[in-house]
Amino acid sequence: MDSLLRSFLSLSFVLVLFAPQATTLRSIKNSTLSRGYKWQPPSPSSWNITGTYEGSWGLLEYKNGNSMSPKLRKSSGDFVLELISTPTESKGVHNVEGMIMFYEVFDDEHKVGGVQIKVEGVYIWPFKQLRVAYRGKAGEFGHEDHVISDPYHLLGLFSSQDFQESTWVKIWKRKHSPVNEMEKHCNIEIMAQISLVPLMQSNEDRYSYHIEGSMNNFSVDDKGDCLQPMLLNATSVNTAMYFYKAVIYNLMVTFISFLQVLLLIRQRKHSNTHFGSAKVSILAIGQQAMMDAYLCLIHLTAGITVGSLFNAFATAAFFKFVVFAFFEMRYFLDIWKANRPTNNIQSVEARRELSVLCSKFCGIFLGCILIMYEFHKFLPFLLLLVYSFWIPQIVTNIFRNPRKPLHPYFIIGMSVTRLAIPLYIFGCPRNFMHSKPDKNWCICLVGFVGLQVLILLLQHYPGSRCFILYQILPIKYNYHKRSDQDINRATDCVICMTAVDFSHLPNVCMVTPCDHFFHSECLRKWMDEKMDCPTCRHRLPPV
Repeated sequence: MDSLLRSFLSLSFVLVLFAPQATTLRSIKNSTLSRGYKWQPPSPSSWNITGTYEGSWGLLEYKNGNSMSPKLRKSSGDFVLELISTPTESKGVHNVEGMIMFYEVFDDEHKVGGVQIKVEGVYIWPFKQLRVAYRGKAGEFGHEDHVISDPYHLLGLFSSQDFQESTWVKIWKRKHSPVNEMEKHCNIEIMAQISLVPLMQSNEDRYSYHIEGSMNNFSVDDKGDCLQPMLLNATSVNTAMYFYKAVIYNLMVTFISFLQVLLLIRQRKHSNTHFGSAKVSILAIGQQAMMDAYLCLIHLTAGITVGSLFNAFATAAFFKFVVFAFFEMRYFLDIWKANRPTNNIQSVEARRELSVLCSKFCGIFLGCILIMYEFHKFLPFLLLLVYSFWIPQIVTNIFRNPRKPLHPYFIIGMSVTRLAIPLYIFGCPRNFMHSKPDKNWCICLVGFVGLQVLILLLQHYPGSRCFILYQILPIKYNYHKRSDQDINRATDCVICMTAVDFSHLPNVCMVTPCDHFFHSECLRKWMDEKMDCPTCRHRLPPV
């Protein structure tokens, strides 16, 4: 327990890492929430259209399109445009380069979900016109790249501040696709009008840029399969506000991790004995440890991807690592040692079993990553499976019938804190990852986890098998069985070293299968610690 307290105190010291997040938070907030300034539209010559734009595309002539055009999944969709504008020596003209990414363009026949196109051109500010054309090798991305596009594409969007060719370009390239045909046979031009949109009701920036125009595809020869003409409509993204939301999210994750540390300390105190740890399901704790390991890896990757938010994401990843490595894995090993037939963990056999256990854990960890990648279409269903972490404990309680293996605070607290992240991502309409809320899925997730919590609480108070039909339960041993010979029998309780009086109520004393007598209160307290007979060390059945 002293080591746990020392770990807890050292962990509290790490809270100083909140300072960089708070500083970032204040700077972002001050830059985005300034008040008391009457908005005046700036001159078009001072417009800096560098940034990220999100919007929708639609086909101009969807019904009468070119027969040579590839089959499209639908007539409209979403796209992201990233632009960098630099002034030139020519008055009234800015050079522009960037990248446009269309989502859900092609149908499933091509196995390509979308397309990205590099463009370059000019911004003529006296006329507020943007004209860009295709300039380089395009790319495409399919359903298998869903994990980096929707809903997590905003992480890549953040990295556009440096406009580096990141893993997006590397992953999206395909050798055989309609995009390669467009590269050879099509000219792509985008003509758009740029305007300022004042945000009178917003607490973010005082204005944003709005782009409205069209994208035309001209076939150089008759061999080209070009996209049909599209209408484009997009608005600039307030990246600073997304950074602000991301910092708030990481503060939430850090606070949740701190609460989980306190809950784990409470649970370890509740089951601080050898037998107390043996009553806890190793699968339930192992599954939760694996969840925190994934969250640590995801937040660390996000921090590396988004350089300006590295401190915030790294702090959240560090706290998740502390929860996973210093608390959950130690508890995981304590449960494993408690379930071994002998306590000698220094033997060769024990070390071999431990290495096998660690190998299985790492193998399952890597296997689950591959499964999530290959079956990302079923991500909502997979997340429901991930959040079934209490089911192993429910099954263990039914088969072993232990008495109060988990503390109620641990059950409720862990369930609530683990629901916070998915509910934020799929339930909050203004989350920083820009994912679309799914109310029905959130209700299903809360109901599913709530049902598990309800069953565990029922097993904690009435009994582990309270909801199981009596007819299908195995016959329980009766610790209060009596015979006429026992009444005249004189014996002492070896636990409290006092005589057992058989003349009182029948529930006062208990007899074990090995025919040893004890006071009921003494034996129950003993069985909370060990399930062996105090006299002969024979294994005892549950009460």
